[in-house]
Amino acid sequence: MRQVQKTILVIAQYNKPEALRMASGLTLLNDQVCIAALGGLGDDADTALQLEALEFAEVPVDHLDPTTDVGIDRLAAAILRADAVYVI
Repeated sequence: MRQVQKTILVIAQYNKPEALRMASGLTLLNDQVCIAALGGLGDDADTALQLEALEFAEVPVDHLDPTTDVGIDRLAAAILRADAVYVI
């Protein structure tokens, strides 16, 4: 039986390096993984390491400004497209 590919959205809001690490792990499921980083990401070593892994796995990282209408609209559209949403 063939399994349908799901779209998983990871919203990096509170613990951004951990959200990126979890998204990297979710790529092992062979589902489509997308990341919405609210307010941008830090420039620390943990974040850089996870971003490198996500780039290798071709996971899109969308930087959103949650204080603007455009940022909220893009976040809402991403949530509606996703089969599963994780907020970390």
